[in-house]
Amino acid sequence: MIEVKNIFKSFDGKPVLRDISAQFHTGKTNLIIGKSGSGKTVLMKSIVGLIKPDSGHVLYDGKDFLGMSENDVKTLRCEIGMLFQGSALFDSLTVLENVMFPLKMFTRQSAAEREKRARFCLERVNLSGADRQFPSEISGGMQKRVAIARAIALNPKYLFCDEPNSGLDPQTSILIDELVRDITREYNITTIINTHDMSSVLGIGDNIIFLNQGEKEWVGTSNDIYTSTNEKLNDFIFASNLFKTVKEYIDHKND
Repeated sequence: MIEVKNIFKSFDGKPVLRDISAQFHTGKTNLIIGKSGSGKTVLMKSIVGLIKPDSGHVLYDGKDFLGMSENDVKTLRCEIGMLFQGSALFDSLTVLENVMFPLKMFTRQSAAEREKRARFCLERVNLSGADRQFPSEISGGMQKRVAIARAIALNPKYLFCDEPNSGLDPQTSILIDELVRDITREYNITTIINTHDMSSVLGIGDNIIFLNQGEKEWVGTSNDIYTSTNEKLNDFIFASNLFKTVKEYIDHKND
């Protein structure tokens, strides 16, 4: 489990995060949602260590990340997988080489061991036949799956996903959501997803933290959203006519 306690962060005197406390559960898909400028990206970067909060605590299974020694931080980083918004694959490397890259960087495995692990990860995301192709030769959805395979190559305890469905069509987005959810449960990972995709929120939101203007406005599950009376959350989630219609139908059914 990852827990943040009383996180504050400002830039140039402007508060971005105000006293954020939240828990991100193991084996669950934990989503951070909110409008642009709500602070969700800053919160994720604070948890990963890309940004240092002004005050507060970030606990990885009870250990305070902000108070760790340099060696402890290095050890922790080997337990973290990252899925970047644009996949961030190396164009000059094949699919297999991309997945092997973190194994070469952070382990002492032999080349044969690295290849075996990489092939296993590619098989897990249903891409075993694309190992010799380059990123430019495969679709955006396939690139995202390669990025997931690379993110789990080190068998991480924690997985961070930054807008995993960005630029994908709805059908592929659902496949990526389901893949991330299944891997999270299968390997009992603490997964944190930063997203504005409402289909993801309603589809795989085991634990959702809604930020509004730098403050934690609401916490709940995807099922809780349909019965929420929080006006700011409802305005954000049900902004589109489709989701608004679903909400009105459920409200009418419950009357």
